[in-house]
Amino acid sequence: MLNREEKLPSLKLTVVQYAIVGIFLVLIFGLWRLQVVGAENYRALAEANRIRKVPILAPRGKLFDREGRLLVDNYPSVSCFLVREQGHDYMSDLPRIANGLHMTVDQIEAILKKYQTAPKYQPLPLKQDITPDEQEFIEAHRDEFPELETVEEQRRLYPRDGFAAHLIGYVGEVSEDMLNDPKYAYYEPGDVVGKSGVEQSYDAILRGQDGSRDVVVDSHGREVGKLGIEHAVPGKSLKLTIDIDIQRAAENALEGRNGAIVAMDPHTGEILAMVSRPVFDPNDFAVRIGREEWNKLITDPEHPLLNKAIQAQLAPGSTFKIIMAAAGLEEGIAQTLNVHCSGGASFYGHYFKCWQKGGHGEVNITRAIYQSCDVFFYTLAEKLGIGRIAKWAHAFGLGQKTGIDLPNEAAGTMPSEEWKMRNYHQKWYAGETISVGIGQGAVAATPIQMARAIAGIASGGALKRPHVVFPDELPPDYRKAILESFPGSGNQNVPIDPASWETITDAMTLVMAPGGTDSSAHLEGIDFAGKTGSAQTMSNALAARLGHSHSVKDNAWFVGFAPRRNPDIVVCTLFEAGEHGQFAGRLAARVIEAYVTKQRRLNNNLVAKTASTVDVGAIWNHPLEQEIPGGKPVLKSANDKDTLWGGHFYLNVPSTLAEAQTR
Repeated sequence: MLNREEKLPSLKLTVVQYAIVGIFLVLIFGLWRLQVVGAENYRALAEANRIRKVPILAPRGKLFDREGRLLVDNYPSVSCFLVREQGHDYMSDLPRIANGLHMTVDQIEAILKKYQTAPKYQPLPLKQDITPDEQEFIEAHRDEFPELETVEEQRRLYPRDGFAAHLIGYVGEVSEDMLNDPKYAYYEPGDVVGKSGVEQSYDAILRGQDGSRDVVVDSHGREVGKLGIEHAVPGKSLKLTIDIDIQRAAENALEGRNGAIVAMDPHTGEILAMVSRPVFDPNDFAVRIGREEWNKLITDPEHPLLNKAIQAQLAPGSTFKIIMAAAGLEEGIAQTLNVHCSGGASFYGHYFKCWQKGGHGEVNITRAIYQSCDVFFYTLAEKLGIGRIAKWAHAFGLGQKTGIDLPNEAAGTMPSEEWKMRNYHQKWYAGETISVGIGQGAVAATPIQMARAIAGIASGGALKRPHVVFPDELPPDYRKAILESFPGSGNQNVPIDPASWETITDAMTLVMAPGGTDSSAHLEGIDFAGKTGSAQTMSNALAARLGHSHSVKDNAWFVGFAPRRNPDIVVCTLFEAGEHGQFAGRLAARVIEAYVTKQRRLNNNLVAKTASTVDVGAIWNHPLEQEIPGGKPVLKSANDKDTLWGGHFYLNVPSTLAEAQTR
């Protein structure tokens, strides 16, 4: 009875036997799947654990000026990356890693959080441009911290003191917003990308193509051997249109002031110089700018990151009168228009003052230009009407982008009846036209627009698209892409009667003569023409209501060129709160003089001054007076050469007397 109860029922025994057989079958199938079906896959995974790809970052292309002189270079740097696929608990190492890299744990955790969605195989940039002692820390703790990897790279070295900063731009780490843009589809987190200026516009051609090297690592992530290497392809270097000597003159002229200066070759549209103030130092962005410093830049009320040469949209003041003069002459009105200016005049029930108290007396088109008579242009505006004014202003490129190959160009504003209805759903009142006639009211232009417009008038109606990189530096397909990326009015010809632009340019030459609005900007021996302008930043009535009637200063403008017919250079100066156009004219004159002096020197035609020395600080930014034996500038010693950054680059000035005499 007892033995019978201890025996298992045959059904249960059968179930157990089948279960055991089933388990063995599952195990056998699993082994077959791993060792036969998935062999290649797991072999590849094992190989990946054994071989690590170390990135080789491509150096960005260098930037040169029009004469081949170095503007932007690269310097060797080492960055630390965190490799997360070592099977190592790196989180417990963070305090010691942070201490060795002179960081905080919070900083490292913020980086890990930023890249938490990045693939495990992707190294994370932990710290850029590490110091020698930080490199030694990593090497000394390879066994303890196999997750740390160093990568050599080339980092940007920009000119000091923000030289040409707004034109050149800066680079920085690609942002999350940029990664979501299809334009940056080929970028990965941690990549360096151009953020402004030429660096942004030509990023695709400057950045090159990264490479990599395969290294063999052991189970602890230590490098034990090397395999193949895929070399990086350096970015293409570019020659810019700017001339360092002219750029230096413009930088010096605007030093200590806010505003912008742009110099352009009217024959080609090549930008010879571009300055915006206040300025920033792009070297601050070359590694990684701190949050506090970044917030300081973007909250600064003077907007140091704004390139005012192409982005400041302000009333152009009396410089707009040149466009008015061209419109009046081409419409057959200004030739015979004579106005008596007694200090102001009434239009549509309102009295409009002239800037000259007591008035200018009898004024024709020539005198109206060189003495900038407001009453004459009020009258001309009334006769033309806003329709014809807007037509000619648009023809000369106002109210639209020029198409310069720099990012974020502003279009400005040229009011018209259609413009007001479209934007304000209101009709245009005739009285509004009067203020437009002197470049006030709703008119807003950028310095690059005014430079191009006035250069076009002085060149008989030939307007060129401004650009900062020589087109022949670019592959044909990329050249086309640039034109499409920066749409604008571009190259165009506006038919102008030769008599019209001769009248205008002759009158503009008298601006710098006695009786003109800026005789202080006269340049002896240089055929120099120009136009002053001052523009209110707010109306007198508003300033009085706000209690600022004595503290708000007008912006000063000046547009000048040389020579007066078919000029070789045009300069537009915006001097914020400069109050009077003549102050802006003096700044432009320094740039014009630097250009003409250099051309004469290059042509061996520099007329020696009667004195034995001349201060050429405006041209070469040198503190010493220069001796000029034989009319050629020479430094007093070879050690006096002016450098852009740390002795890497020297301006094109003779360093010895012998060298000067051979030029």
